[in-house]
Amino acid sequence: MERILVFNIFCLALLIVLPTIWAEDNLISPSKLEKFVDELPDMPKIQSFEVVNGVFKSKPLEIGMFKKQWKFHRDLPPTPVYAYGTSKRNATIPGPTIEAIHGIDAFVTWQNHLPSNHILPWDPTIPTAVPRTKKGIPTVVHLHGSIGEPESDGHAHSWFTRRFKEVGPTWTKKEYQYPNLQHPGNLWYHDHAMGLTRVNLLAGLIGAYIIRDRDVETPLRLPCGDEFDRTLMVFDRSFLTNGSIYMSSTGNNPSIHPQWQPEYFGDVIIVNGKAWPRLTVRRRKYRFRIINASNARFFRFFFSNGLKFIHVAADSAYLEKPVITNETLLAPSEIADVMVDFSKSKSDSAILGNDAVYPYPSGDAVNEANGKVMKFIIKKEPELDTWRVPKTLVKYPHADLSSASKTRYIAMYEYTSDIDEPTHLYINGKQFDEPVTETPRVGTSEIWNVINLTEDNHPLHIHLGLFKVIDQTKLVKEEEFKACMLKLNDAIKCKIDQHARGDKIEVPAHEKGWKNVYKMTPGFVTKILVRFAFIHSNESYPFDAAAQPGYVYHCHILDHEDNVMMRPLKLIS
Repeated sequence: MERILVFNIFCLALLIVLPTIWAEDNLISPSKLEKFVDELPDMPKIQSFEVVNGVFKSKPLEIGMFKKQWKFHRDLPPTPVYAYGTSKRNATIPGPTIEAIHGIDAFVTWQNHLPSNHILPWDPTIPTAVPRTKKGIPTVVHLHGSIGEPESDGHAHSWFTRRFKEVGPTWTKKEYQYPNLQHPGNLWYHDHAMGLTRVNLLAGLIGAYIIRDRDVETPLRLPCGDEFDRTLMVFDRSFLTNGSIYMSSTGNNPSIHPQWQPEYFGDVIIVNGKAWPRLTVRRRKYRFRIINASNARFFRFFFSNGLKFIHVAADSAYLEKPVITNETLLAPSEIADVMVDFSKSKSDSAILGNDAVYPYPSGDAVNEANGKVMKFIIKKEPELDTWRVPKTLVKYPHADLSSASKTRYIAMYEYTSDIDEPTHLYINGKQFDEPVTETPRVGTSEIWNVINLTEDNHPLHIHLGLFKVIDQTKLVKEEEFKACMLKLNDAIKCKIDQHARGDKIEVPAHEKGWKNVYKMTPGFVTKILVRFAFIHSNESYPFDAAAQPGYVYHCHILDHEDNVMMRPLKLIS
């Protein structure tokens, strides 16, 4: 009997390990793919409005999710993916860029046309959306950065399968409404289904969304038009020799989670759906809206020839003044809206590089493959440039700490197994479905002290609320404080005021504006002022922000979010 038991365990281990061994043997080496051979695509654009007799009117959209084949590189076989589009034929990765107008509602019906089985491995041992019939791929769309009603926010439990055959417990409506009453800025849309976000995004369910406002933006005279104003969605993938996306099917703790890994990293860097693309530019200013759409990879961008970034906005809001930097660090889901003046180049080409370690900030150094992002080929002839770098951009009402109605402490935890491998991550030591503890009042501001008790940098994203980062303070006697927190899970009882007294990290100038994501440094307390009203007017919302199912806040490393570094956020009137 003992021999049979040992044999069965051996066979089970083989079933878990062999597929991964086979897949890793068939991984394509990035060195096999020549860089800078594909042109940078400009994603198709869809307007959520139309002009009738000189007046802007809403134009309802239907955007589907389709399984199709996609060419990520000239020398890579077509890849099975999931893509957004108005039809399977024109679906793309990233999906179409949705262009909206400030003050004009956008109405979008998101349609799931995906098959019954996923193209990537997923793990049912973490909290996951699973249809009752076990058929269909749950999806739900979150418009990242949107200030809108909770019913259209893409709650993790509001998922639906193909043709709405099955829906999640908080699903309420097919057509989502986005009011676009916030100031102009950059948003992006992506899947947000419970426990499946990491695999649904890896499969391709991402796209950009831009809110424009002529009254605010025209006087700025920033680069505009399809040629000079480009969105760059950057992410990483690994591929098998047959072109398929590679994701390990074996977890770091396979006896606990058969598949879940704490972070996904790929060696092939993709921009707008092409691996290491190239773009020919003229010797003048361009605007690039750079979105880090990776699962877990941070990017620290720089130019090989010393060109600089002129920051004009961050995430979904403009800065008050342009800020010039030599490099820029973007966490997953962060957006850097920058100008680049190619007339300053002393060479005829420039490589956009990356030197962020992974995981960040204490992981491996980049290699030759993931250390390069794309190439700019710069025309020789100088040009008359009509665009300018304005002295000022958009000034918002002052963020006053004394106006905060409440102070909260938000702690980030990582839990490990006997072999010291991560098993799950929580915020405030609570599972996602435990009762809500963050209940801000509509129209108020709150101070959140975010305490990172892990070794990773966690990009915190708050749905609905925008925030300003005040400072980051190092924890002293960190292990003592951490031990107390693991026991009591109470920052006040653990005397946070006596531990948050170390060195401070100055917030970079280009990140001092209003944000919806920020990088929570390990071993530090990050103080943020969160605003639950419009930042440009301090007015409350015209929709019922206190309605069900509410909102969420979470780490935007998707592998962490799925297991389960996410908590509910319920506003009260």
